[in-house]
Amino acid sequence: MNRRVIRILGPLFGLLLFSTALWVLHHQLKAFHVHNIVHSLHALSGRSLFFSVSLTIVGYLIMTGYDTLALRYIRHSLSYSKIALASFIGYAFSNNIGLSMIAGASVRYRLYSSWGLTALEITRIVAFCTVTLWLGFFAVEAIVFLADPPALSAALRLPFTSVRLFGMFCTALVLGVFAASFVVRRPFKVKGWELSLPSPGLLFAQVCVASLDWALAGAVLYSLLPSISGFTYAQFIGLFLLAQLMGLLSQVPGGLGVFDTAMVMLLSPHLPASETVGSLLAYRVIYYIIPLLWATLLLGVHEILQKKESIRKAVHAIGRRGSAVIPQVMALSTFVGGAVLLFSGATPAVDGRLRWLNDVIPLPILELSHFLGSLVGGALLLLARGLQRRLDAAYVLTALLLAAGIVLSLLKGLDYEEAIVLSVMLLGLLPCRRYFYRSASLFRVGFSPAWIVGIVGVLLSSVWLGFFCYKHVEYSNDLWWRFTLFGNASRFLRAGVGVMAVVVFWGTARILSPAPPRASGFGEEEPGSVSEVVRNCSDGYAYLALLGDKSFLWSESRNAFIMYGVEGRSWVSMGNPVGPPEEWPELIWEFRRMVDRFAGWAAFYEVSTERLHLYLDVGLSLIKLGEEARVSLEGFSLEGSARKGLRYAVHKVEREGCVFEIVSEEDVASILPELEGVSSAWLMEKNTGEKGFSLGFFNPEYLKQLPVAVVRQDGKITAFANVWPGGTKEELSVDLMRYTPEAPRGVMDYLFSHLMLWGKAEGYQWFNLGMAPLSGLIENGPAPFWSRVGAYVFRHGEHFYNFQGLRQYKEKFDPVWRPKYLACPGGPAVPRILINIAALVSGGLKEVVAK
Repeated sequence: MNRRVIRILGPLFGLLLFSTALWVLHHQLKAFHVHNIVHSLHALSGRSLFFSVSLTIVGYLIMTGYDTLALRYIRHSLSYSKIALASFIGYAFSNNIGLSMIAGASVRYRLYSSWGLTALEITRIVAFCTVTLWLGFFAVEAIVFLADPPALSAALRLPFTSVRLFGMFCTALVLGVFAASFVVRRPFKVKGWELSLPSPGLLFAQVCVASLDWALAGAVLYSLLPSISGFTYAQFIGLFLLAQLMGLLSQVPGGLGVFDTAMVMLLSPHLPASETVGSLLAYRVIYYIIPLLWATLLLGVHEILQKKESIRKAVHAIGRRGSAVIPQVMALSTFVGGAVLLFSGATPAVDGRLRWLNDVIPLPILELSHFLGSLVGGALLLLARGLQRRLDAAYVLTALLLAAGIVLSLLKGLDYEEAIVLSVMLLGLLPCRRYFYRSASLFRVGFSPAWIVGIVGVLLSSVWLGFFCYKHVEYSNDLWWRFTLFGNASRFLRAGVGVMAVVVFWGTARILSPAPPRASGFGEEEPGSVSEVVRNCSDGYAYLALLGDKSFLWSESRNAFIMYGVEGRSWVSMGNPVGPPEEWPELIWEFRRMVDRFAGWAAFYEVSTERLHLYLDVGLSLIKLGEEARVSLEGFSLEGSARKGLRYAVHKVEREGCVFEIVSEEDVASILPELEGVSSAWLMEKNTGEKGFSLGFFNPEYLKQLPVAVVRQDGKITAFANVWPGGTKEELSVDLMRYTPEAPRGVMDYLFSHLMLWGKAEGYQWFNLGMAPLSGLIENGPAPFWSRVGAYVFRHGEHFYNFQGLRQYKEKFDPVWRPKYLACPGGPAVPRILINIAALVSGGLKEVVAK
């Protein structure tokens, strides 16, 4: 519950700050008209624009120093062209987005991973760049706030009147880091991460690069401000850093609204608010928006070029990584496109363009285009969430609406600038069709608190912008029905109501849409419906659904389900979804969404290699658990020198009077008492209790639904295994494997051999011998941490479990080994998830420790 409250309170706090900023900005600009701001924009000289653009280019070039130094820190070489590409795209996104939707780290992961860097190396790069950014920030503040602290107006009502004390704090912080770099030589660990401080030389380079970056960012805005007598850059940079600090702390994307309002207030003793706002608008476009558009285009070009490189290794793996990033980028650009259309609809069109359009198209077309353009903007805000969730319908509708937005932008006011922006977004979206494959209903898409706050923030901004632009227009009821060439205020009112209607309609449809698939226990479902899906499944593990110890999440068509158990915060699916593979993507997403509602950890235990990208797409990590042994039945026999040992074991058991038999499910009830006696004797001999979840246990109702392979000695059952017959005859397997202490030595070899021969005669393709835990894991240096741990336990953990012996036993059947994985959240949650899974299988933590 606390986690859910925090998730809600964070975005709400950001919305509160944003709304407060709008209110303060409205108060600051109440004496000005929108034409004053437009006039300040027109008053920007070509020299100012040239200097600001030039400084922006130099600033982004300086930013490549962050990544260059980071790669030197992790001792990894990479060409500067690749470093510059990753740095520019990463910072263009993070400058605009902050931490609210996606971070530049996602883009860096996409690019750096395709160039061979590991996830750990990329994490270290991102952490290094973040620390460098703040070091530069504190270093510049230390210099400015001590050498020439800016004067703060009393009208600001800040709790302090001087920033000199803060400058002293920044100085102590930076000097403390430098001192530590000289003193601390050995790496130290933080929550399992081994970290080392950079050398003093590298640290000095970090501070220089970051300080120059902050200085240039401030210089871009300073070059756009009107000339102010006696107001130097040294005085300005202190105010700029204070405003940036407020924007960063607000966590509003790019500090939008918060930073701008702070700058208006801090510069109020020197400049009228209208002139400051005009310069800030130009600054937003030059330093934020244009680089973002270029970054989006470069990322799209990079993706297209990646597809043409046929000689690259792991193209399929790279494509899967792209599927984790591309939908996020497209969602962001679509959200921005919607905001652009809404803001355009709230502001007056250029008079000259309207006059030209009046000679070309009739007024009703112009009015309709303006109204529909705003509706398209509102719809794009909502569809952005669908793109993030990879919905195919969202992709199609977004492409159509972007195309419509381009046309409507030209028809409503000849706004070719926003038409170009939307065209770039559309060109970036079109090649990405394969990343949007989910067929869920758009009205079932859930909106997180952050998304709701983002949409509300854009709507509030557009409404505020419209009322600010037309505050000189006297309101009357006739204003709603006034259709004239220059009736911009009327168009804004009608479009505003239309957009609100779209949002309300969407929300209502979302509330009234059919409920999502319901999770239920076995007893709440018709047993026949579970059994029907299971018997049509090719994988034997699906029969674990008949045990009665799991809950179910059904697909909407009820042709597939996920069977899962809950232990602690872990919601664990047993294997892949059961049912047709085309139902898997939506079921996996639905399971993840359901678990998120309860602040849990979604995990998929013992998933096979098929469609691993589906788990990566929902943000899970993969951990190899071991390898599964499968015997090809087509070539299996007891003949030949290779089977000499197995043939001897089988004949030895036969000489002791043993006979193999398959008992059909109809006849299992008659032998249940004998089977129970064998099972009890086996449990007592092994000094263990029944397991569950991923293993069957002795349950008469479960056993009566499946065939049982038995071994009789002198007419008495001495060993048995219940059989899992795959529905498509692709795979045959067993679950319970039990024998009495008096059974002949090698009785299970005998049972398995005859069962494989029986399966071959019945037309089955494979016999599944089950998994050898921790086998096949890599222990060398480059391997992931959990792989190295598992390999070490496999080699040295024979005292606790017969890891190597189990694999050697299965090797005698010459199987094909297939890896099995755990898909779950990575990081510190992994140990707890593994413990929870062990508790599910063993029946509780006490049983895990006891045996």
